[in-house]
Amino acid sequence: MQMPIIPIGVIVPSFIVPLFLARPSQPPERAKLKAAIVKNDAEGPRYMAEGGLNPLLESLGCETEDIGTVSLTEDEKKEYGAWNKDALESRQIGRLVAGKRLNEGLIIGLLSDCTDLLGMLAGLQHLQTPETTSERKERDLQREGLAGPKPLRVGLIYFDAHADFNTPETTLSGMLGGMDVAVAAGLCLNRLRLKTGLDPALPTRYIVFGGLRDVDPLEQELLDRSDCEYLSVEDIRSLSNAIGKQMVRLSRLTDAVYVHVDMDVLDPSEVSGHPLTAPAGPTSRELAAAIRKIFSYPKAAAIGLASIPFGERDKGGLSLQAAYRLIEASVTGIRDR
Repeated sequence: MQMPIIPIGVIVPSFIVPLFLARPSQPPERAKLKAAIVKNDAEGPRYMAEGGLNPLLESLGCETEDIGTVSLTEDEKKEYGAWNKDALESRQIGRLVAGKRLNEGLIIGLLSDCTDLLGMLAGLQHLQTPETTSERKERDLQREGLAGPKPLRVGLIYFDAHADFNTPETTLSGMLGGMDVAVAAGLCLNRLRLKTGLDPALPTRYIVFGGLRDVDPLEQELLDRSDCEYLSVEDIRSLSNAIGKQMVRLSRLTDAVYVHVDMDVLDPSEVSGHPLTAPAGPTSRELAAAIRKIFSYPKAAAIGLASIPFGERDKGGLSLQAAYRLIEASVTGIRDR
């Protein structure tokens, strides 16, 4: 059909303007962010998973994927030693995480305690890289070693009121959960670390502690001899430039950055049911702002939350709300890129 010719200067009533001319252009639909969830088969992770996490992520425009729930087989449960069982669980976490691809969305770990750190790090070391394009060929040339492709270099930002940097020789409690960062750094329990699949150990310059404020005396000596770096509670509260500086530094040194949160890093008012709280911590809103800034950097790949109070220890749901606030911040940070 031939369109009518409208003389210049004639005012045309809007109802006769063709619809395809009147319709405003629509903005392109925002792509969904892939969010892959791995969790332990334990009460804390189940609490986080079942309290409304999927609806939250969907409301944030995420396409969620449950990549697995870790539980030991009957044969594995019969193996002696609680530490050994922790290593077996971490190994399963690592294998599930390693099935994901580098720079493809967000990986979320719902963890029972901080020993699961080893599995998250091991999995990130072995994330899949692109299988075609010249970029893959260039990366493979850079990563090729005598035994094949080298593991990815993983940086760690460890938000915890405690350093968990003890060794069996320095620990006052004897808890493996107080040694996991030292294990990750190769300072002790190397057989346990290798069983989780974390190899090589992290150089201490790849490690940044955030919110640290309760350190054992001999543990402090180990930290003083390391190249670990720090974000203070005040850095978190003020959203200081130190956060960006650490991400620039880690982005230069590593291929991917893992953000680990022990819920006791928060002020006790939000985690009153946690058995190891420490006074004067940041609020979840303050920590969320820092995490959002961290995830605005492309190397930030995964977040893990551990040791959440649940059941009678979180009757009002404050700890669960805090955990969701931190996860939401990681998603929002990626959207900010």
